[in-house]
Amino acid sequence: MDLLALADFTLVARHGGFGKAARSAGRPKATLSRRVAELEASLSLRLFERGARDLKLTQEGRALFERAGSLLTELEETAAAIASGGERPRGRLRVSTPLLFSQTVMGRLAASFAHRYPEVRLEVTTEDRAVDMIEEGIDLVIRVNPDPDERLVGRAFLRHRLVVVAGPDVARSTDGTAVPAVVRGDDRAAWRVRTPTGHAAIAVEPILSLGSLIMVRDAVRAGVGAGRLPVSLVSRDLAKGTLAHWGDVDAPDIALWVLYPTRRLLSTRVSAFLDHLKQAFPNGTPDELSSYAEG
Repeated sequence: MDLLALADFTLVARHGGFGKAARSAGRPKATLSRRVAELEASLSLRLFERGARDLKLTQEGRALFERAGSLLTELEETAAAIASGGERPRGRLRVSTPLLFSQTVMGRLAASFAHRYPEVRLEVTTEDRAVDMIEEGIDLVIRVNPDPDERLVGRAFLRHRLVVVAGPDVARSTDGTAVPAVVRGDDRAAWRVRTPTGHAAIAVEPILSLGSLIMVRDAVRAGVGAGRLPVSLVSRDLAKGTLAHWGDVDAPDIALWVLYPTRRLLSTRVSAFLDHLKQAFPNGTPDELSSYAEG
């Protein structure tokens, strides 16, 4: 296979058309069109569907683009590293992280990474949805309790747990009646907790339904009701006594995973970010996350 033709194909696929690719690379449009046609002929495959105004990848073209794009980038980076006499991390690194992790620690984590690796252009997006890493060009994702995916590998780097807390003026029910609660989304089920004396169920009457855990914490701090929150968000409040601990949520611990595609070679910039996470959270405990978030 002609690697130059393959590189031209990925250039056109990335820009979504011959004209845009030609302008971006400063190459003749006719040359790119000819090289892609030669690649299609050599593979006996149609890689693009050519409409009157647009250009779309065929199923085979998309499969080739997903594999070839990352491999060509890695080859270029390897050649650049060899030419420079070292394996210094460089280039663009795209990371997708969940909302709460982004709000509490990602700013400081990204800044310290940028200081340490100034030749890496780190781009962080915040998504709670399951992104398609190959389709969207993401190098790493951080996810909470992700479903198994044979296309991804990685490790859990943080363990967490949920607690039920409330302000000192919010009375805990002793007769099974519902307590005022601040919830995320439409959560009306009783909260099952573990306490020093055993297991219990706390009936709740939602007073507020809010869209983020940061908002839930702030409302609980204001004394409007009880809340179910990650312990790292309220550890300082519990230590100062401004919030009362009603129990740990009776559920498996939360795990934060960092994942990357199995089909990609592990680039130096990805390895650098994995090492950076390990240094930030060496034991992966809630206390480490709380201390990092609080600065």
